[in-house]
This record gives sequence, structure tokens and C-alpha cells, in this order.
Amino acid sequence: MWIKGGTILDPVSGMTQVGDIHIKEGIIAGIYPGGKKGKAGDVIDAKGLWVLPGLIDMHVHLRDPGYEYKEDIISGCMAAAAGGVTTVACMPNTYPVNDNPSVTKYIVEKAARHTAVRVLPVGALTKELKGTDIAEMGLMKEAGIVAVSDDGKSVENTSLMRRAIEYAATFGLPVISHCQDRYLGEGGVMNEGDLSSRLGLGGIPAASEDIIVSRDVLIAGYTKLPIHITHVSTRTSLDIIRKAKDAGISVTCDVTPHHLLLTEERVRGYDTNAKMYPPLRTEEDRLALIGGLKDGTIDCIATDHAPHVKDEKDLDFDLAPFGIIGLQTLLPGIMEVHKESGIEFIELLKRVTANPARILGIDGGMLCPGARADITLFDPGARWIFTEECVLSKSKNSPFFGRKFQGRVVRTIAGGRSIYQA
Repeated sequence: MWIKGGTILDPVSGMTQVGDIHIKEGIIAGIYPGGKKGKAGDVIDAKGLWVLPGLIDMHVHLRDPGYEYKEDIISGCMAAAAGGVTTVACMPNTYPVNDNPSVTKYIVEKAARHTAVRVLPVGALTKELKGTDIAEMGLMKEAGIVAVSDDGKSVENTSLMRRAIEYAATFGLPVISHCQDRYLGEGGVMNEGDLSSRLGLGGIPAASEDIIVSRDVLIAGYTKLPIHITHVSTRTSLDIIRKAKDAGISVTCDVTPHHLLLTEERVRGYDTNAKMYPPLRTEEDRLALIGGLKDGTIDCIATDHAPHVKDEKDLDFDLAPFGIIGLQTLLPGIMEVHKESGIEFIELLKRVTANPARILGIDGGMLCPGARADITLFDPGARWIFTEECVLSKSKNSPFFGRKFQGRVVRTIAGGRSIYQA
């Protein structure tokens, strides 16, 4: 396969140049800036398109096993492919929980049978996500997990969290921490503040995140072991992480596109598609997150793709579940951040390619000879409206319906195979 005439953007080498890419046996066989005369095999005309490494989304809920009515591995990977995502790290809060090698093997084997998107399971940090006993990390690592997390919950027992971080390190497994103090945010459904009071909705204070971020960063500093903080949403949390990095503590973090583009104001009207955890925060917080991308404090952008069916989201705001889908709006969302903030697109691209690959310890996220042929073709000038009809997930819970985007994925290639074409 040849991809010819596109603008190649490689976040590792910094290449931004029109050229050709040759793919052979699932691997990039050659990259030719300026183009190469002569060709054999399938040819894809990429003139006017950006040629990007396949995206790596390090925070996705595929709901499989147990909640396949919301999403399954097949439908989730179809949505990923349509979003230019060729690698997903799927969280363990399934039913049963991915806290043992049997569940890990199920996920790995089903993905291998049904999709070319690379599915990398994240194992539970504690058994059944209960925060009381450390899960079988070593056996899960042998079965295929790439990280551990109790995502959806914080480990409340600080001593256990320390031991879990130390135990994970013996297997070379990154720890992904969901930072929310359950008691401080109990009963809350949106950001705590003047707006929550006016709307009559229970609030989740920013401090509920800040406190656990501070604790986990301190544990990382004390143990001299790395930790990754997921879906950072507050200015103070970001400041804590920035100061920790300056002090030499091994901490990384990610942010979601919806926290970069939306604020608590989106909750007016009680649209449950604007209900997620952590909640949408203030404009001050949003601008601080943009600043964290600019100064390099934020390492990754991840969707926290969390499907819920319409019947669940159609409940009253207090009763509807937290979470939204995000795989198909990831790249267009990044394009919006690029246009608003002035951050170079290739710098933002690094947050969904090379950086998550580095943190997870996997290959991918770059375009160079010998690399995996995971490639996304992106039309930067395409203007379109995101509607329910566009969605390939089983669930249709997005706050971006009706939004006009610029930039659209037109083809996705995984392992040298074309798996999506608009």
C-alpha cells in the first residue's frame, strides 16, 4: 500500500512535510518526503490530507463484558476507527471486573478475533474495585494488561494505595489514578458553585479532586515511583501536578476534550449528556487546562469514552448516569483547541500518540520506517455537523450533538489494513 501526496505529521521527529508512505506487511517500509516515483500495490491519494499516526486513546470504556447493551468491543472499536483511533486502553469496570486473568484473556481474545484496532486492557488495582485487596496484577500482566486502575473510584485507603503502587512497579505496570474524594462529593451531580445552587442540583466541589491528586502525588514522591492522574479538571489539581513535576516527582496526567471545550454552563437546561465525572468545571478551570497544554504540564488527551443508552440518560439529571461518548469527536475536538489556543496541532497530536505510547510502555504513536502501520488520514478543511446519525457506538450520549466541527477523519489504517473510510 502507498499513501501518496499527503502532508505527513510525525510528532516524534517533528516532520511536517508533503510526501509518500510505503506500507508492507503491516509495517511502514519507507517514508519519502517530497514523494517517490514509481509504485506498486494499492495507492491512496492523500493530496490535501494530513497523514497522522494512528491515535492512542488511553482511557476508554468498552463495557465488555457485562454491559454489552451499552457498548461492546466490536462497536467500540468501530467508533474508534471512525475517530482515527487505532489503539484503545479499556478500563476495568466491567461485569465481572477485569481483576483476574480470565477476564483479561476474554477481552484480548475477543478483540483479536473481531477487530484490527489494538485493544489493550487496563486491569483493576484492587479486587472488584472495592479498595480493600490488591488485584492479581502479575497474572493479569501475563494475560495482556498494560496498566492498572480503579477508574470510577479512588482508592480511599492511603496505605493500600501506597502498597498497590509499589506492587504495580514490580511488574512495570503504570498506575492510572481516578482522583475524587467520594465523601466530599457525595450526592453531587455537577460542579459545586453558584450555578449548581441556582439549578437546585447537588454539587461536586473542586476540592474533592484536588485533595486526592495531592495525596497521590505525595505518595509518588515518597515512594519515588510514577503515577498517572487521569481526567484532570481543576486549576488547583493542575497546579499541584505542575509543582510536583518541577520538584522531580514522576507524575503524568491527561485531560478530556470535553473539559477543554465545555464548562458547567452546558448543564443549563438539565441536558444529561452534559453529566460526567469529573463534572464540567468553570471557565477559569477550562482556561487553566488550556494553559497546562501550552506549558507541557498535561501529557495526554484521552476521551474517557463512557457509553450509556438513551433510556438511562433520559432520566432526571439527578438519576442519570455519569459519562459521555467521545471517540469520534476526539480529533475534531483537538482541532478546536488548536484554533482557539494557538497551540501547534502537532504538539496536541503528541498528546494522543507518542505520549500515551510512552506512558503505557507500548509501541506506536509515530511515523517512521519499521513502525506499526497505524495511520489516520485527516481532512483539516472539512466542515461538518456532529449528529446522532454519525455515531457508530451503540450509545448516543454526547454533549456535542449539533456542534459544527472543522476537520474530519476520512480513512483509518491499522496494521496496514484499511479499517474505516468515510
